[in-house]
Amino acid sequence: MTSSLSMIAVGSASVAVLMLLLWLIHLRTGNAAIVDAGWAGGLALLGVLYAVMGGGYWLRAALMGTMAAIWGLRLAIYLLLSRIIGHPEEGRYQELRRQWKTNVPAKFLLFYEFQALLCIVLSIPFLAAARNPEPTISLVELLAVGLWTLAMLGEAIADAQLNAFKANSANKGHTCQEGLWRYSRHPNYFFEWLIWVAFGLFAYGSPGGPWGLISPALMLYFVLRVTGIPATEAQALRTRGDEYRRYQQTTSAFVPWFPSSK
Repeated sequence: MTSSLSMIAVGSASVAVLMLLLWLIHLRTGNAAIVDAGWAGGLALLGVLYAVMGGGYWLRAALMGTMAAIWGLRLAIYLLLSRIIGHPEEGRYQELRRQWKTNVPAKFLLFYEFQALLCIVLSIPFLAAARNPEPTISLVELLAVGLWTLAMLGEAIADAQLNAFKANSANKGHTCQEGLWRYSRHPNYFFEWLIWVAFGLFAYGSPGGPWGLISPALMLYFVLRVTGIPATEAQALRTRGDEYRRYQQTTSAFVPWFPSSK
């Protein structure tokens, strides 16, 4: 069985090289948003690497590796097609360029490689599950697979509803308030977080598995306080103004709930 440190070293080198290649691509295209697809793809890569190298019970490793790969590749492809290839750079990355002012390429390199480091930390559940030798799948693990399935479905529906809204030229400059977006301003982030809860839950019973709860906790922090909702809503307010402010007053920011009449 390959040691955990060796697996982490191989994983770290893999995602660091991936982010370096994407940074070089971004220098050519001028679109830094490709890092988002790289983040998802890097985690998918780690899930598969750890499943192959882990040496634990094959079915558990295969389940976790498959969930990580399906989640990461779906998200990476969705981001590439909907926000990167053939699209202008997202406003939040344009805002970073304005804020950084000097040495922007070097600062973006650090930003990209920080995403690689974040991938390593977030992949703790993948590592723990892949190394667990227990030859049975527990009820908790089965429940985690069920939660992952529901959360994946919810995120895919939210993404599809937003894409359909944006595809209608009459909606340009307006806020999507249809389907799941009527009940949450960010249903995609909510279901994304539930996916990470499922990963942490699946790995919880494995040796070192409780450390995997760092992943959903970190995801929740980043979504609520750092690069998720704050950055997205700041850009929405810059581009949609009062309409988005009214949406904020009536609609839950994260957990889907009935809109208020305010």
